[in-house]
Amino acid sequence: MNHFELFGLPTQFKLDGSLLSSQFRELQKRFHPDNFATHSERDRLMAVQKAAQINDAYQVLKHPISRAEYLLSVNGIELRGEQQTLQDPMFLMEQMELREELEDIPSYSDPESALFEFDAKVSKMYKQHLLLVEDNLNQAQWSPAADRVRELKFIAKLKHEIELVEDKLLG
Repeated sequence: MNHFELFGLPTQFKLDGSLLSSQFRELQKRFHPDNFATHSERDRLMAVQKAAQINDAYQVLKHPISRAEYLLSVNGIELRGEQQTLQDPMFLMEQMELREELEDIPSYSDPESALFEFDAKVSKMYKQHLLLVEDNLNQAQWSPAADRVRELKFIAKLKHEIELVEDKLLG
């Protein structure tokens, strides 16, 4: 049983987040280890394992990047923990330029506004890549989807770096 099946969801990238959350809460209640306190040790152990499986599956499906990685793994492409790097020199150059721009923002005359605009640009890029990932996955284009997920991970890391710069700027 894959993570999607566990929650009674179709095995696809796009999912209803509120349905996922409600299914998660329902499964948590049903398989909570306290419900098995008076059962055999074997049943208690199975309940703990099932609860852990439910929690792990929820964490994977809740986040778009891990959900895409999981969908790819279900279809034979394992990205988690891989050492393969991106082969797209244009994308890598763009990422280097964006990181340089981010490094320069604190020295701008109005760094807060510049960071806000930069964040909007990167967020737009992130959303566009999410749509590309979804499209590739919907069309069972696993290899292009894997490349888009690799790019998405770069962009997500950049978004995290933006948050760090924001924390420094705003105290």
